[in-house]
Amino acid sequence: MSTTTIERRELGRFLAISGQRFRNGEGPAEMFSPAVDAAWHQMLATPQYAEFSTEHAGAVLGHREMSGSGPIAWVAAYEEAYGPLPEMWFTDADGVLDEDALARYKETGKVVAEWDCGPTTGDGDDAAPGSR
Repeated sequence: MSTTTIERRELGRFLAISGQRFRNGEGPAEMFSPAVDAAWHQMLATPQYAEFSTEHAGAVLGHREMSGSGPIAWVAAYEEAYGPLPEMWFTDADGVLDEDALARYKETGKVVAEWDCGPTTGDGDDAAPGSR
């Protein structure tokens, strides 16, 4: 799958929120969208990722395995900065929209999901940019 403009935009927004969370001493943002995560993996493999991440997050953020499920903690910060989450966040890597998850979000304003990765500041044994 090739990265679209929307996925790239949403990745930049995710990195911006992630950088803000790290600066505020909060934990890493949960990457719950397979579509945005696929764009992240593609970007990590390019020489442009460091510049892209720094532009959005203020630092080069890495990628790490991080499994969990529950409420997505950063949705309110995203909405304050950019408005409601677009459909892309509820789309899988093949472009299929999870209409039930999107409807729950629109009805409640909350996202409860599973995730298997998130950002890292690069200190520790997490994946460095370009290694995935």
